[in-house]
Amino acid sequence: MHIFFDLDGTLTDSSPGIICCINHALVELGHGTVTDDRLRGMIGSPLTRIFSDLLSCADDALLDRAVTAYRVRFNEIGIFENSLYPGVADALDVLSRTGHTLQIVTAKPAVAARRVVAHFGIAGFFRALHGPELSARDCDKADLVATALEFAGGDPHAAVMVGDRAADVLAAQGHRVRAVAAGWGYGSRDELEGAGPEYVAETLPDLVCWLRTVTRAVARRHSGTNM
Repeated sequence: MHIFFDLDGTLTDSSPGIICCINHALVELGHGTVTDDRLRGMIGSPLTRIFSDLLSCADDALLDRAVTAYRVRFNEIGIFENSLYPGVADALDVLSRTGHTLQIVTAKPAVAARRVVAHFGIAGFFRALHGPELSARDCDKADLVATALEFAGGDPHAAVMVGDRAADVLAAQGHRVRAVAAGWGYGSRDELEGAGPEYVAETLPDLVCWLRTVTRAVARRHSGTNM
C-alpha cells in the first residue's frame, strides 16, 4: 500500500510552536493574543486562512505581514517547539519493513516540513514529501493528494491517507483514496466522524493493525482467492 501521512497533528505535536508563533505575529501587528484552545483547532489550515479568520480581514498586505512575522519566529524557534507523537518512529519502521511506501502530504510549506522530518530523524522513511511553496497564499490539500497519488502510480485503491483533520479526509475522498482519521491529533471526534473516514484510528498501533488487515484484504482480492 501507498500511505500518505499528514504531518502536524498526525506525526508531530507541533502545537506549542505554532500557537506561540501565531500569537507572536498578532502582537507584532498590535492585536491581542488568542487562547490555545481556539488556535489548536486551526492547526492544519494554511497560515493566510488562519490569520484571515483571526484578524477578520481579507487584506492581502496585512495577511502577508502576519505570515512574515509568524515565520520570523517559527524559522528560528517555533519549528523546534515540537515533538514526535510516541510510537511514530516505530510505526513508520514497521510499515516500511512490511512493504508499504510512505509519503508526507502537508499544508506546512515543504521547506519547513523537510526541516522537521530531518530534525526528528524520520526523513529516510518517506519516498516523497508534498507541501506548498513558501510563496503560496493558500493550500488545497486535495491537490497535494493528487500529486502524491500520481507519484504512487495513480491507483487510488492502493493508497491510504492518514490525517487528523476533516480536510485530510475530504482531500482523500476527492480522489477515491481511503481516508483514515488520526484520533490522537487536533481534530475533534465530531469533526472527524462528520467527514466520514473509512476508519478512525485511536492510536498508532491501532493504525498499523488496521493497515495490516486492509493490505491482506486487497491482496486476497488481487489473487482471486479467499485464503
